[in-house]
Amino acid sequence: MTYHESIRIEATAERVWEILMDVERWPTWTASMSEVHRLDREPFGVGSRVRVKQPRLPATQWVVTECEPGRSFTWTSRSGGVTTFADHRIRGDEGVTVELILRQSGLLTPLIGLVAGNLTRRYLRMEAEGLKERAERDA
Repeated sequence: MTYHESIRIEATAERVWEILMDVERWPTWTASMSEVHRLDREPFGVGSRVRVKQPRLPATQWVVTECEPGRSFTWTSRSGGVTTFADHRIRGDEGVTVELILRQSGLLTPLIGLVAGNLTRRYLRMEAEGLKERAERDA
């Protein structure tokens, strides 16, 4: 199961990346996140662990599995028979397109899709719109 959200942001790729890397501040610009805590203190990158609490969902631990600094990162979560991959991609340099892609696999994926599919789509949209507003406000 895959969910995709794309949004145009009138800010530099560097500015958008800076906002994305400050994961603990995400709840200040998107209501789709209520708490985000880094579980380690090394620079954000492959291997970084983050605990995320979202409204109406249980807290989840994410691990960064891929990172291209300034351009993209993917983090992965495993829970209850479902593996989730969340990609965050920046395309362009001055005025960018951000793609948020959430992919789920595992035996319970169809059930999770039925129960939480609309919520997942809404949260991805909230994240994209919040990121746009935050990046353009300071651009």
